[in-house]
Amino acid sequence: MAKIIDELSVFLPIYNEEANLESVVLATKEVLQNVAEEWELIIINDGSTDKSPELIRELAQSEKRIRVITHKVNEGYGASIASGLYESKYPWIAFTDSDGQFDFAEITDFIAKRREANADLVIGYYKKRQVSTFKKITSKLWELTVFMLFGLKVRDIDCGFKLISKKVIETIPHLESQRGAFISSELLIKARNEGFRIAEISVTHYPRLKGVGTGRNLNVIFKSFIDLLRLWKKLH
Repeated sequence: MAKIIDELSVFLPIYNEEANLESVVLATKEVLQNVAEEWELIIINDGSTDKSPELIRELAQSEKRIRVITHKVNEGYGASIASGLYESKYPWIAFTDSDGQFDFAEITDFIAKRREANADLVIGYYKKRQVSTFKKITSKLWELTVFMLFGLKVRDIDCGFKLISKKVIETIPHLESQRGAFISSELLIKARNEGFRIAEISVTHYPRLKGVGTGRNLNVIFKSFIDLLRLWKKLH
């Protein structure tokens, strides 16, 4: 692959992903070496209690361009995304999940789409989402709720593969969602309200082969709705 971007920050939120961590980090690093002149890879350890911290230390020691941000306790997906966005140093920032369900090599498509659409954010949507029917239904209900309250209409709000201009993050100085999964919705709502251009692109989604996701825990869902209603009240 030819190098197609000058500078790129990438971060991976991690919570108890010892089974997937090493393979995902090494695959991401290989792609970065091929597509970016200058790059950094930030691992966000969100209070993992398995062997993830030890693996992260070993990976960081093997490559100076790998940085680690550690939350001493589990603060939630929103806090991990915020840490990655605000700590990234390069003009373009990408993030993806660390569960092995995305192929980071598709970042080349994101970069091409950004140029084609002159976009400030390029957000993924699943070609075919490899999750249970229950998760698909709850995701559509969430998107409908966000559309009804904020008028935000995109194909997939919460797809965990995005490319974002740093100027968007510099314009939005504070993302409030912490525990829940509202962080992506909040980011897109605030970016749209500031006039930033959003483009969408399809991404491949693979089945989770190892580990267990936590995105549909009742506590996470509850916190997400609290964050959603709090932002709606603030904006109205």
